[in-house]
Amino acid sequence: MKKQLLVIGNGMVGQHFIEQFLEMADRDHWDITVLGEEPHAAYDRVHLSEYFERGQAEDLLLADPAFYSGNQIRLRLGEPVTQVNTQTKTVVTAQAEYPYDQLVLATGSYPFVPPIAGKDQEHCLVYRTLEDLDAIKASAEGVTRGIVVGGGLLGLEAAHALTKLGLEAAVVEFAPRLMPVQLDAEAGRLLRQKIEDLGVRVHTEKATQLIRPGDEHRLCMEFSDDSKLETDLIVFSAGIRPQDALGREAGLTLGERGGILVDNHCRTSDPNIYAIGECAVWNNQHFGLVAPGYQMARTAAAALNGDASLTFTGADMSTKLKLLGVDVGSIGDAHVTTPGAQTYRYLNEIDGIYYKLVVSEDNRKLLGAILVGDNAPYDTLLQYALNGIDLPEQPEALILPSNAGGPPSLGADALPDEASICSCHNVTKGDIREAMNDGIMNLADLKAGTKASTGCGGCAAMLKTVFEHELESRGVSVDRSLCEHFAYTRQELFHLVRVEEIHSFDELLEKHGKGGGCEICKPTVASILASCWNEHVHEEPHVSLQDTNDTFMANMQKNGTYSVVPRIPGGEITPEMLIKIGEVGKKYRLYTKITGGQRIDLFGATLDELPLIWEELVAAGFETGHAYGKSLRTVKSCVGNTWCRYGVQDSVSMAIYLENRYKGLRSPHKIKMAVSGCTRECAEAQSKDIGVIATENGWNLFVCGNGGMRPRHADLFATDLSDEELIATIDRVLMFYVRTGDRLQRTSVWLENLEGGLDYLKEVVLADSLGIGCELETQMQQLVDTYQCEWKTAIEDPEKRKRFRSYVNADEPRRARIQLVEERGQLIPARDITEEEVA
Repeated sequence: MKKQLLVIGNGMVGQHFIEQFLEMADRDHWDITVLGEEPHAAYDRVHLSEYFERGQAEDLLLADPAFYSGNQIRLRLGEPVTQVNTQTKTVVTAQAEYPYDQLVLATGSYPFVPPIAGKDQEHCLVYRTLEDLDAIKASAEGVTRGIVVGGGLLGLEAAHALTKLGLEAAVVEFAPRLMPVQLDAEAGRLLRQKIEDLGVRVHTEKATQLIRPGDEHRLCMEFSDDSKLETDLIVFSAGIRPQDALGREAGLTLGERGGILVDNHCRTSDPNIYAIGECAVWNNQHFGLVAPGYQMARTAAAALNGDASLTFTGADMSTKLKLLGVDVGSIGDAHVTTPGAQTYRYLNEIDGIYYKLVVSEDNRKLLGAILVGDNAPYDTLLQYALNGIDLPEQPEALILPSNAGGPPSLGADALPDEASICSCHNVTKGDIREAMNDGIMNLADLKAGTKASTGCGGCAAMLKTVFEHELESRGVSVDRSLCEHFAYTRQELFHLVRVEEIHSFDELLEKHGKGGGCEICKPTVASILASCWNEHVHEEPHVSLQDTNDTFMANMQKNGTYSVVPRIPGGEITPEMLIKIGEVGKKYRLYTKITGGQRIDLFGATLDELPLIWEELVAAGFETGHAYGKSLRTVKSCVGNTWCRYGVQDSVSMAIYLENRYKGLRSPHKIKMAVSGCTRECAEAQSKDIGVIATENGWNLFVCGNGGMRPRHADLFATDLSDEELIATIDRVLMFYVRTGDRLQRTSVWLENLEGGLDYLKEVVLADSLGIGCELETQMQQLVDTYQCEWKTAIEDPEKRKRFRSYVNADEPRRARIQLVEERGQLIPARDITEEEVA
């Protein structure tokens, strides 16, 4: 007679348990029944907010509906359990009574709603299930404001969801900073600044005492400090609590702060009942991430099949997230609780990056880390921490920028076979190598076979690195797909967009991709679409793909303000236009500086001031300088033969022509140009992506140089070109770069990686070896003909202007809250800014 296995809960952990159990068990010995409270089969709760983007619950399902029937599993959805009777070994629902020999509780958790008077009113919601999201979506119709109570991981994800619904979102947090469990004060301050720069208002150290009907909006929140906020809906996301009611009523032993207590095999105080995931506590610890839940699921599945070798003894709680587009990472002992631990810190307020390393007393082991603004070092740091790998002689090199273009990485060959690559599914480097030994030779099959990177997805980059290293070590050519959503390189995607005349990310994804996209492919496709069709960045198909600078068409600065850089072609400017810049700078109290590219940068504009500033500048004849985009920045020039006694050509006129021709061109990376009127090279053209130097007989063209962190001298490409020949040649070089360059690849790196190098580029451009010369020129001319000043388009469109509204519920104008000091007759950000002052 078969034994009865009953699983209560069909969430991510419950589903993983079923999958693991099926792999281990002799199916002839078991009948399996799964009872789920929700009407949906197990779905991906980690990516819950994508439901607002895709709108289909089916996109989040973790298993095909045929999975259950195909494995003879009785799945009962929408059937909550009301009682567990340990004496009769039965489970009771409103519909039936089910016997069990072994019972697994995977009931998860429930959202914690603080005991606030008025919390049960209409439009006070929680963020946990698909039904919750449906309720939020319905509540958001026809209103403008939403507030999330809770500034942790779930709270910020909920705030992101509100912004996707078009609401002005705010976050209210009781603690002094966001994500207090994962981040320290400095990281919390930077994260807050970044999130507020994206238009989500943050209120910390706020204790809500009452929720009542509002005067101008549906609801009003009153706080203990006598302040208040009005909103149209409230989403509680202030943490979770173990769903332990069934265990409590059944008499199972609970943890000190709730949760069903389990041993190292996830067995409860009743030997026939196991508990896994968020409903369970081990050693009085509660684990609110999916990876520990999966470890518990594997442990329980093994124990039920007589394998006592697999145990659960705690779990790594490291997290790698992108919250409202902001990278956040936390590893191990981030709060320096280990005796003798020491720290290294790196803070770059200009680029908005904060790193902290926590190392052992002997400086040899990594104990923890915090990352905000850029998660690039996360995978490397996690491997050091998880595998106890000795740190380099100078551990700070792991987080400090290097002359080679970034922090050193830990190569796949340095990882031991037991190194954990995917903590969700307990996949090691050795498991990956074994799977490849069994014949798996593409990344999609590797993920399907090992389940690596199918949980939270945080290990995707490291998995790809290890996989490609193993391929190369076996002499196999490596697939350079852009990301897991597109099995194409950037160059291939460009051709698909151009040939098939694809005008949106969704269309490209539907035809040639899968999934919902990510932070790699979305901005890459946005750049490709702009390079092909020149549509405004705020048009609906493109706006959700942009980063902060492109979204607001201005560069975000360290104090939450923005810089405005009008285009000054060739550096030539009339006195009237120069006066206008001065007037605007004076009117809006902007810090003013002449840049290295012969332009004038105006710093310190608040979000709501940007359209007002643009209006004045556009009316005076200025255009956007595209200082925020991966596009042409400037064309620098000397005064040429107009004034200089050494000049042999009119470098100013040529620089102005080049800048006006290529302005707005979106490319894989930023482009800088220069034109010198003679070989004395006052414009420094040979350090630019495109450099032009006058000769007695025309122009010499230099290509693919750059300054910056990794300078490269440009290569001489062609000599003594006429004006027409020069323009045609630059057209071809730039468009070939746009078509074939990799994402975020400067022209210098592009040329170095181009098979055949400079000689090959000359063959393509000068000798037209591919027969595409005229096509490249035509495509460039199309972009020139469709140019639009993005500032002008934005200020003339009321819908686009709405993006630049001031922060909601502010007690005073944003400018009044910016902390500035005077230095050399101008206002600059205060050097020591408190967290509250930044807000």
